[in-house]
Amino acid sequence: MNDSQDKIVAIVPAAGIGSRMGAEIPKQYLLIDEKTILQLTLELLLTHPKIDHVVVALHPEDQFFKGLPLSSHHKLHTVVGGCERADSVLACLNHLGGDCWAMVHDAARPCLTHGDIDKLIASRQRFPQGAILAAPVRDTMKRGNADGTVKETVCRERLWHALTPQLFPATLLKGNLEQALAQGANITDEASAMEWAGVSPGLVDGRVDNIKITHPDDLLLAGLFLGNANSLER
Repeated sequence: MNDSQDKIVAIVPAAGIGSRMGAEIPKQYLLIDEKTILQLTLELLLTHPKIDHVVVALHPEDQFFKGLPLSSHHKLHTVVGGCERADSVLACLNHLGGDCWAMVHDAARPCLTHGDIDKLIASRQRFPQGAILAAPVRDTMKRGNADGTVKETVCRERLWHALTPQLFPATLLKGNLEQALAQGANITDEASAMEWAGVSPGLVDGRVDNIKITHPDDLLLAGLFLGNANSLER
């Protein structure tokens, strides 16, 4: 890879309102130990030596981002996001110039470690098409009926929980996202856009404490994970 193709840009879709949290403000601005979730996530990305810069997609009426201590960081750029995650990611990709790798990470995953980022970046040698952090399914999996009863037990062999970051060549990801959205495909993450186009992303075993904060209980759990990691290198 040449220098431009080796460049890594982190993309953070943060235009959502987090309605499932039941909070009065978007969930990415809720506090964990006096820092917002988004602040913690961005700090982790901005301090990684192999990430060139970070692009954040914000809601057009966002009133909170400018209050973050790192909002004017020289490696940080913002764009206006869209209604869906894929729209926000595409807005960030449109902001990029030239060939690079796009590392898309959920704003509400502040427990990511530098070690997992290193593993994902290193996987480019094995998976030049791109890869995602993921965790093997450990629990017994059930498929339910519409009435709330169990329909069947699903074999968990080779099942993975998809995590983020997800790392792909930016130009390839942009083209696949645009085409998939134009055809009305159900795109839930970046890997699903690549899969839709016939690409099989690599799976990189990631830490299970890289949780996504979705419900109120997740705030406490993330705080515990982050607190336990204070004495360790992240």
